[in-house]
Amino acid sequence: MTDHDALLSIDRATVLREGRTLLDALSLAIAPGQHTAILGPNGSGKSTLVKLIERRLYPLVHADGSPVVRIFGRDRWPVAELRSLLGVVSSDLRREFEGSNEPAMNAVLSGFFASLTLGLDHVVDEDRRRRAMEALQRVGAGHLAGRDVSTLSTGEARRVLIARALVHRPRALLLDEPCAGLDPGTRRRFLGLLGELAREGTTLVLVTHHVEEIVPEIGHVVMLRDGRLFDHGPKQRLLADDRLSELFGWPMEVERDNGFYGARLR
Repeated sequence: MTDHDALLSIDRATVLREGRTLLDALSLAIAPGQHTAILGPNGSGKSTLVKLIERRLYPLVHADGSPVVRIFGRDRWPVAELRSLLGVVSSDLRREFEGSNEPAMNAVLSGFFASLTLGLDHVVDEDRRRRAMEALQRVGAGHLAGRDVSTLSTGEARRVLIARALVHRPRALLLDEPCAGLDPGTRRRFLGLLGELAREGTTLVLVTHHVEEIVPEIGHVVMLRDGRLFDHGPKQRLLADDRLSELFGWPMEVERDNGFYGARLR
């Protein structure tokens, strides 16, 4: 796989902020269709990596001018065009979104314009309204279209946010800790939705520090620690006692149940 074929290609990305190294010469590649979990403890660089992909943070440039980050083979994208290929549900976006007083339908429609609200210059035609409702129905949230986002439960708001990312029918979804704040039952239903999307052809890139959130459809794992690539490869090799213990710095024991993994301290 070349950089031009990859869904995501990162070449020696270094991100500095206030004198701290958040990412340290990180390189990784994810192919289209390669459902991937990015796993690591708090402070490992996961959120920084998401911001890098979102263009909220920028890496140091290479001396030779070569691209550091490519998404679908390109290093420069208009944000709205990129969102039509890569839907993003990040923790920053989630916080901004879940405090909104917008009706859920408007929140989903705003995804067409890579904004959080509908502006006076945003033209919404019947085709876009139809696609927004289809996206809401796809995630089981069609009945929420007229509700203000601020009145929704955490699980309901999360489904609306996924619908917002799906209005373009993107080829991939980048999900940053999407189950944060969900109770166990709501989390399992939400993970079931992610599994359905994966089976239907949407590539999942799931960023988490919870092994139990890695849906069975994800087969590839990238491990980060201290802003560096710790390991990467097949899930069956990496979600094992020894690798997880070393990654998290605690003795851990891994269990498997119906395609899901779980990990607990020994």
